[in-house]
Amino acid sequence: MEMDVISSPIAELSPHPRGQVWFCIRTHLKHEHIAAAHLRQIPGVEVFNPQLRLLRSTRRGRTWSTESLFPNYVFARFALEFLLEKVTYTSAVKTVLRFGDQIPEIPDAVIEGLRQGLVELSSKVLTDAPVAGEEIEIASGAFAGMKASIICVLPSKQRARILLEVMGRSVPAELSLDSVLFNRRDAAQIALIRVESVFAGRPMLRTHPDVTGHSSDVSTHKYLL
Repeated sequence: MEMDVISSPIAELSPHPRGQVWFCIRTHLKHEHIAAAHLRQIPGVEVFNPQLRLLRSTRRGRTWSTESLFPNYVFARFALEFLLEKVTYTSAVKTVLRFGDQIPEIPDAVIEGLRQGLVELSSKVLTDAPVAGEEIEIASGAFAGMKASIICVLPSKQRARILLEVMGRSVPAELSLDSVLFNRRDAAQIALIRVESVFAGRPMLRTHPDVTGHSSDVSTHKYLL
């Protein structure tokens, strides 16, 4: 007697039929930590929400801030064929990242590289600083509210040399970085120069066919890579 073999197309999405692999999860705006917390409640799901502790310049002075390395994204490791739907409809999750009919798998080496890079950065003080030629605003003192241009930054002194326009004349001055406001950079931009060597020569993404019929989200491809 012949027996029919029933196979599920979703079970063929991953090259490791019952294994867990890493995927990128897009969250709702500024909800990375909330999505990560809910995903951790699902049995069989491991979550990685990379964050950095930064020293930011604000109008109240320099303050510490914990920020996501990839705003609006977290990583989750799970068995795609069993948990795709549950992960997709988790609170604060917008979608599992996909490009057309492909769901990218993130190699373990990439996640491990990120983790190692963050461990190395944890021993350093990461600060956001302006760059030469950038326009800044003076936040305190006699010239508070005035605009100036950065000549150079002195990281060891945590100071900046600026060029200030006073009564039609360009006057050089030196200020503490605590006293200047400038365009805010995200955590990834600040850390990039220190962690980019981690990824040299490593594969980034592999993809699996998606048979769920969800729409693509190509815009995040350029952002993550």
